[in-house]
Amino acid sequence: MGRLDGQVAIVTGAGGGIGREHALLLAREGAKVLVNDIGLRRGADAAAVVDEITAAGGTAAANTTSATWDGAAEIVASALDAFGRVDILINNATAGSVEDLWRFPEDSWDLAHDVNLKGYFALIRAVTPHLCRQGSGSIVNTSSGSGFGHPSNIAYAAAKEGVVGLTRTVARELGRFGVRCNAIRPFAAGASTSDYAVRTARWARLMALTMGPEPGKESIPDFDQRQFPPRKIAPLVVWLCTAAARDVNGRTFQVGGDTVALLSEPAPEQVLQVPGGVTLDDLDTRAGAELVKGLTNPFTLDGFPELKVFEE
Repeated sequence: MGRLDGQVAIVTGAGGGIGREHALLLAREGAKVLVNDIGLRRGADAAAVVDEITAAGGTAAANTTSATWDGAAEIVASALDAFGRVDILINNATAGSVEDLWRFPEDSWDLAHDVNLKGYFALIRAVTPHLCRQGSGSIVNTSSGSGFGHPSNIAYAAAKEGVVGLTRTVARELGRFGVRCNAIRPFAAGASTSDYAVRTARWARLMALTMGPEPGKESIPDFDQRQFPPRKIAPLVVWLCTAAARDVNGRTFQVGGDTVALLSEPAPEQVLQVPGGVTLDDLDTRAGAELVKGLTNPFTLDGFPELKVFEE
């Protein structure tokens, strides 16, 4: 008996990488899986993943429809046609380009948001009536650590942070119908890691100085594929779809390597309260002691003048 026997899952971007691992593990736990991938990434092949699942005794079907506003309904219909129901949606498809933010082209911005945010919502919108009518369902959205701030990846970072707001809202709106929605910020190293390193080489030092635990101090991420393989992401995602996680809704998790972490939700750190409303004079005289006490700007990089040369 699998943890998900009798359930049906849709996994986008499942033709390779992290999505493939989600699909394989969902199938091993008894779910019937619609493997969705449009096949643009190197090595991505929905049909090949279906073959892997069926060879292992599971049940799956391939789908190559893009999760556009209209395509999302076709993807859900494909799952219903193949398996008669849908219980789980894993929004995993991703896309992004790199460039200085002042050079970033509109079409690259639109693509990142169409895939990473609009496409996620389109699928949630399409699957919601089916989940709500049956009184149960689980949605897992793929956000990213890029949302914390990622030089060269402005569109991707913005879209992936939007996914967190999307997740929180879906949880609050659909929780009354027995539908849960959570998000993950995964970290894995795979076939695309070397491509990423080449594409972002020009920003490598800036990223190392601004994305680590101590801004201004160089921190090089570990891309060891043995320590951070895609397969280490899937257990959390699949678990979030099981009855064991019935009380987990609207939350975000960081996962990679041997670590899974529940992230805190935003809360006030320091508060300034003035009867009648805060004025500019209040902020001038009191903010430093009561609102922003101890804050410094860690991103000026004054110790690295070579990075402060602006190139048109």
